[in-house]
Amino acid sequence: MIRFACALAVFAALIVCGCDVPVETYPPNELHALVVSTSLEAPTEVAAADTTAVVEAWFGTPLQPRWPADLMSNDQAKSLVDAENLKRAGGAVYSDQANRHFGLFNEHCVTCHGVSGGGNGPASLLQNPYPRDFRAGIFKWKSTRRGGKPTRKDLTAIIKHGAPGTAMPSFAQVADEDLQALVDYVIFLSIRGEFERRLILGAIDELGYQDTRPEDDASLLTVVDPDAQTDAAAFAREILVDVTERWAEANDQVIAVPEETPNDAASVSRGRELFHGRIALCYGCHGEAGTPGQVPLDYDDWTKEFTTRLSITPTDRDAVRPFRTAGALRPRQIIPRTLSDGVFRGGGDPQTLYRRLVAGIAGTPMSAVIQVDQPSASGLTSDQIWDIIHYVRSLGGTDP
Repeated sequence: MIRFACALAVFAALIVCGCDVPVETYPPNELHALVVSTSLEAPTEVAAADTTAVVEAWFGTPLQPRWPADLMSNDQAKSLVDAENLKRAGGAVYSDQANRHFGLFNEHCVTCHGVSGGGNGPASLLQNPYPRDFRAGIFKWKSTRRGGKPTRKDLTAIIKHGAPGTAMPSFAQVADEDLQALVDYVIFLSIRGEFERRLILGAIDELGYQDTRPEDDASLLTVVDPDAQTDAAAFAREILVDVTERWAEANDQVIAVPEETPNDAASVSRGRELFHGRIALCYGCHGEAGTPGQVPLDYDDWTKEFTTRLSITPTDRDAVRPFRTAGALRPRQIIPRTLSDGVFRGGGDPQTLYRRLVAGIAGTPMSAVIQVDQPSASGLTSDQIWDIIHYVRSLGGTDP
């Protein structure tokens, strides 16, 4: 462990020394192109190349990121990202005469999350869990329903406070205006990445891309011109509108938390019974008293996308090797939280834990509970959910 810690420190130092060197273009998502090719049994080289051209035309480069608000119809979606914040977060690291910081993502985030937010920065291999890949548009620690996007408040909280139990540190000392610029850039990278993923798939599925480029009206090369009025341009704008509007609706997806019930010995006792009972079935993954025993063999969605969903065994190195070459990180088993440690990665306050039980954790095997109005054998009431929370917090000594 000591040798590993020293190696990590040296490696991180070497990385940081060069982390302010800007990259001129966002690397294409070669991994997703290979996933699509394998899934559809179709070549994606031409589609991926044309998609890269469209994404760069619409979203710019790391040195000059662009927010394509002119291609959106929803005013709320247009205002998701501030152009000035985008300019400050992207590009090279420097400060102006007013001590305003620029290149914030390159300074604070790129070492782990990578230039395009793929979670595959140079330090990612040394981290467990891996840094988040923003490009799929899936975020684990948020206040919204499982399929919803995170709110700005959610992203601000995770950047400011970090994620205990992971390599994600706290950036509480960063100025608030800089934090908001980073939030804008994370939203930008996620929307850009999801747009890229869906456009590659749509090029094969909807526009007829194969070994060769389709006719002009369906060619993505026509979409490089934002004013183009072709079938391909309409299709690309439809994807952009759908992705951005889902982000714009995030505040409407926030889970309402009912008033907390008394946290006393009786509640903890009831929570213990529910935790080990057949309805909640928490102990199945988290073990007796919150200490996992025989951990179920499972993986998160980022790994399943290029393994089990393609009928590939994650431990089959030969089958996984092409995806590793395309940018995938080594498949790593996902481990349920050891609740008796009292460490909760996305926050351990009662309201956050309530939302986590109600929505589960997106991208992981942690499922949502079924809510019912009255006690039954098919789900849990809000009072019963509070009882489980009180028990779980008692395991790590969070509450008396």
